[in-house]
Amino acid sequence: MTHDLIDRSALCRLRARHQTEDGLFLHHEAIAEIHDRLSSVKKSFADVTIITPFAGPWRAAFPMAQVIADDDTLALKDRSCDLIIHAMALHQHNDPVGQVIQCARALRPDGLFMAIFLGGETLTELRSTLGQAEIAQTGGLSPRVLPMAQLRDSGALLQRAGLALPVADSFTLTLTHSDIFTLMRDLRAMGEGNAQCARLRRPTRRGVFAQAGALYAQHFGDDTGRIRTTIEFHFLTGWTPDPSQPQPLRPGSATARLADALRTTEGKL
Repeated sequence: MTHDLIDRSALCRLRARHQTEDGLFLHHEAIAEIHDRLSSVKKSFADVTIITPFAGPWRAAFPMAQVIADDDTLALKDRSCDLIIHAMALHQHNDPVGQVIQCARALRPDGLFMAIFLGGETLTELRSTLGQAEIAQTGGLSPRVLPMAQLRDSGALLQRAGLALPVADSFTLTLTHSDIFTLMRDLRAMGEGNAQCARLRRPTRRGVFAQAGALYAQHFGDDTGRIRTTIEFHFLTGWTPDPSQPQPLRPGSATARLADALRTTEGKL
C-alpha cells in the first residue's frame, strides 16, 4: 500500500489561481533550454506532443505541437508521436515512472522523449529557514516545501521506462527577491504552492514566517539586502529502442588493449 505525496485536487486549485504570464517565467527558461537542445539533434520531428499544466507559453513556442494536460492518465495513443516533451510537471506527480512509461509507449521506434522539471536543490533555502523557524516557534515540523528528486533518481526514470541512450543532467538558476513574502507570492503565481497531502491544514503562526524571513535574510541575503533562491532544473532525454541506434559491443570483442591506448603497463588485480 502506498500513500500519495501530492494532493492532485489541491494542486489543480493552486494552478487555477494562476493569473498572469509573469508567473510563468520558469517555463520560458525551460522553453529556451528545450529549443537549444533540440537544435543539436540531427533529426526532424513531425508528430510532437507537449505535456504541461500551462499550455500558453508552450503552444506559442511550438505552434505545430499537440499540447495536452499532465493528467495521471495521459491523452496519448500508442506509437502516435516521434517527439514527446514533458514540461515542468514531473516533480508534481505521485507516479513519475508511470508518466515516463506512458510517454515511451506513445513514441514510435527511434522516437525522442525529453523532460524538464524542478529538481532536488530547488528552494533549499526556503525549506531550511521555514523548518528552523517552525521548530523554534512550535516545537514541530510540517511539510511546507515539496521534496524533489536528486539527479540520480531522475535519471533512473529513463531506464525503468525502457528508453535507450539515456542522458540526465541538471543546471541551476539563482533568483533574488526583496524578502521571503515576495518569494512566496511568486511561488503562488507559478502554481507551485504547497499541495502535499500531509500539509498543515490550519493557519500558521505569524511568528513562524517572521522568524523564517529573518533567518533567510541572515543566511541567504546579499549585500543589497535581497535574498537568493536556488532553482534546479533536471533535464532528461531518452530514445525508444530501434535497430538503427548505436549498440554496445559484445563483451570480449575488443581488438585493442586499453593499456596500449594509455601507454601504460597492465597489472594484475
